[in-house]
Order: sequence, then structure tokens, then C-alpha cells
Amino acid sequence: MRYAIVIEKAEGNYSAYAPDLPGCVATGVTIAEVEFEMREAILFHLEGLRADGLPMPVGASQVEYVEVAA
Repeated sequence: MRYAIVIEKAEGNYSAYAPDLPGCVATGVTIAEVEFEMREAILFHLEGLRADGLPMPVGASQVEYVEVAA
């Protein structure tokens, strides 16, 4: 499965979340660390859904950059 994640710079670290998996979040000191932690968080989130007999959400979010002339 493939899920989009959003990584944001915070004070002293990075935080991330998956728009298609509400409540699935992670933090890390570096971008590489937060990406690793998000993979782990997503797996944990999906295992919880499976254990509760709930359907696996389909990754439907799309990420694009928009350039704006300032």
C-alpha cells in the first residue's frame, strides 16, 4: 500500500502525518528519522484496524507543489 505523508518542520524536530489515516502521526529529529517513524506508525495503525475488523483505507491523497510568483 502507498500513503502520502506530510512532513512539517517544528522547533528542533520534524513532525509528520498521513492524511488518509487520521490520528497516524510521528516525529523525528531529521527528515529521514520522521519518514522511518511514519512507516512504523502506519504499519501499527493498519495492524490496529485489522485487529478491530475495520477496512484498510485506500491511499487517496495526492501531493503536488504549486509555484507562485511573489
